Amino acid sequence: MSTKTNTVVKPKTYTQEDAFEASVKYFKGDDLAARVWINKYALKDSEGNLYELTPNDMHRRIAKEIARIETRYPNPLSEETIFDLIKDFKYIVPQGSPMAGIGNPYQIASLSNCFVIGNDGDSDSYGGIMKIDQEQVQLMKRRGGVGHDLSHIRPKGSAVKNSALTSTGVVPFMERYSNSTREVAQDGRRGALMLSVSINHPDSEDFIDAKLEQGKVTGANVSVRIDDAFMEAVKANETYTQKYPIFSENPKFTKTIEANKIWKKIVHNAWKSAEPGILFWDTIINESVPDCYADLGYKTVSTNPCGEIPLCPYDSCRLLAMNLFSYVENPFTDKATFNFELFKKHIHVAQRIMDDIIDLELEKIDNIIAKIDADPESAEVKSIERNLWLNIQKKAEEGRRTGIGITAEGDMLAALGIKYGSEAGNAFSVEVHKTLGIEAYRASVYTAKDRGPFAIFDAEREKNNPFIQRLKEADDKLYYEMLEHGRRNIALLTIAPTGTTSLMTQTSSGIEPVFMPVYKRRRKVNPNDKNVRVDFVDEVGDSWEEYVVFHHRFKQWMEVNGYEVSDNYDQKELDEMVKKSPYYQATSNDVDWLSKVSMQGAVQKWVDHSISVTINLPNDATEELVGKLYLEAWEAGCKGVTVYRDGSRSGVLISNEEKTEQENQEVLTAFPTKRPQVLEADVVRFQNNKEKWIAFIGLIEGKPYEVFTGLADDEDGILMPRWVENGVIIKSKNEDGSTRYDFQYQNKRGYKTTIEGLSHKFNPEYWNYAKLISSTLRHGMPIEKIVDLINSLQLDSESINTWKNGVVRALKRYVEDGTQAKGQTCSNCDSSNLIYQEGCLTCKDCGSSKCG
Repeated sequence: MSTKTNTVVKPKTYTQEDAFEASVKYFKGDDLAARVWINKYALKDSEGNLYELTPNDMHRRIAKEIARIETRYPNPLSEETIFDLIKDFKYIVPQGSPMAGIGNPYQIASLSNCFVIGNDGDSDSYGGIMKIDQEQVQLMKRRGGVGHDLSHIRPKGSAVKNSALTSTGVVPFMERYSNSTREVAQDGRRGALMLSVSINHPDSEDFIDAKLEQGKVTGANVSVRIDDAFMEAVKANETYTQKYPIFSENPKFTKTIEANKIWKKIVHNAWKSAEPGILFWDTIINESVPDCYADLGYKTVSTNPCGEIPLCPYDSCRLLAMNLFSYVENPFTDKATFNFELFKKHIHVAQRIMDDIIDLELEKIDNIIAKIDADPESAEVKSIERNLWLNIQKKAEEGRRTGIGITAEGDMLAALGIKYGSEAGNAFSVEVHKTLGIEAYRASVYTAKDRGPFAIFDAEREKNNPFIQRLKEADDKLYYEMLEHGRRNIALLTIAPTGTTSLMTQTSSGIEPVFMPVYKRRRKVNPNDKNVRVDFVDEVGDSWEEYVVFHHRFKQWMEVNGYEVSDNYDQKELDEMVKKSPYYQATSNDVDWLSKVSMQGAVQKWVDHSISVTINLPNDATEELVGKLYLEAWEAGCKGVTVYRDGSRSGVLISNEEKTEQENQEVLTAFPTKRPQVLEADVVRFQNNKEKWIAFIGLIEGKPYEVFTGLADDEDGILMPRWVENGVIIKSKNEDGSTRYDFQYQNKRGYKTTIEGLSHKFNPEYWNYAKLISSTLRHGMPIEKIVDLINSLQLDSESINTWKNGVVRALKRYVEDGTQAKGQTCSNCDSSNLIYQEGCLTCKDCGSSKCG
């Protein structure tokens, strides 16, 4: 008699080194793309075990799961058909959460990239406000970005029936929600939050100013919902009446303001710090197809953190991008054409895949609810989280919203020989997006024939919607088929930012132009290795090689046009080459801003959600230009707009030029006078004369505020594991009343670990100098000036001089790229034309570089 035993076959695992080597080969030598894929998207468990070797393993995982869903419906797509379209990131690219989460058994998370939450009824009560806070955190821990609107909160000074007697207004709750975001990590990344408020709200001016006070509201993007009446008042230089509740016919509170006064504040703050963004709310609502069902729970209230998906409360969206470059045949030649027929065919498949992903999302939500039910907490404790996911489940099942978009717009145009931002470029982009909009809707109608329409579809409700009217005018056959069969999805289209996605497609990002076709990077090398080239040696003896990096599609242009791809070009040769390419004067810093706004408005007419796009301006752009761009964006039909002026960041004006006395005063008073109890912090490790050193840099809005530096004790691990790159520094009190600074980070199991007393972990000889340097940081002295100050210190102790070098190396990482190094000369050519680039002093005349 024999017995059989069931053997459990464990899935194969790979080391980080194996996956990196295989993925670099997959990406044809692109180590950045390989690292991004391994860190963010490769299948791994909580112990760090890797189950995928290259992105093809991921694509096979995704194709298998989508094919499984397809078998539920008539005429299913095969796994091979799906795999062939998504492999190599060539045609169809599920973005972010779908890429990481589809077929992932090791992570209980949503496939939605973004959510909006909100309350019905008496939502400005403390109970309602705390409920939103908890819902926000619960979504962020499942990897979602979150948006919500604050227009329901009573304005400052309003009467309330509690011990406070009057309301504190919107701003304190901005800080609460912002702090909650900073506390949550999602698979190694911080949460993402959008806070919005209506310009009609009496506290909107305080909301607009809130982010300028550094150290506050650091965990959120902020946007103002602006209505047409306000814009008309701005144009006519008239007054505007704010109300609470907003737009109420019987408001409890009204306030008349000068529209231009608050408009100038919005423009000034955006010019100075890139925020607030603007949401043209009447355009969003009037154009919104889901808002035809507002009375059924689909009233749009806010957007996701990047602004490309306006949503109703508890709705969410999954994203997918189509790689436009791949539809260009014979790219970079005079025979280049865009294959519209193949594009249309793939749009239909992409929309079906998006609908399949909704079914996969519903399965994920079932798993999340099951996990909540199995948790040991009481039903009372779990009720908010459970109800949150039940609400999200209902919206996903009922509306089946999708977010199909694009990437590689800039490369597509260049491959066709069309200049981005030109009249021809804008016209061709509109044709592409019109095709995408019409065919995605057609695909949704065809899917409804097989699978049924979304649950509340009602053609009568939608008949006067401007977007639906444009579809009817462009293709009446599609419109009448939609009347007959309905549509599978309530809304379908978006243009999202595709940062990491574009790294893996190796193309320009989203709808944006190429950032730079060619640039230089540096890598540390071992001078004793064979065939290594040492371009410079830094002040502590490290050797560095400088090499040219070509944008992937620029490199393809070079190959097509007979140029050798090598590091042997000097800067003049590179400049001449770029001039001959279709990327010349078509980068993000070259494109005419008004042309870009015009393009966004024209494309927006074929995108039923919204577009995430940033208008990049040079440092010397005026506030008047920002105001003109905002006004032009409204008139062009944009749903939102964000500007970024080069060097503007979080209320601190960074400039390579000499500042006026007033501007210097702005910089010196930018940080809060009182040190916040908790600061975000970076951990910087480096080698100093063969010794291992570590620095803890306390940050406010990404800028150094304090520094703790000393020898790293790697042997017994007193400090922390080497994988820790960031955390928080907490100011605490000892029992004797003295102050101490603790560092806290989140370990791989999700628990917080605290290293107590940073000020006592290092040699006390360093401490007084550290306090001096932190003091200069806190008073806003430019980092490059602090670096000069530290370098000028004449110190007798060898250990202090070594420490001094370490502090300099740590702080140089935070010098704004392009900042002039005054009073220093190049050791190679004696030029004084030195700037900081990636923490290194670089000579703009001869190109030599010295790293700190």
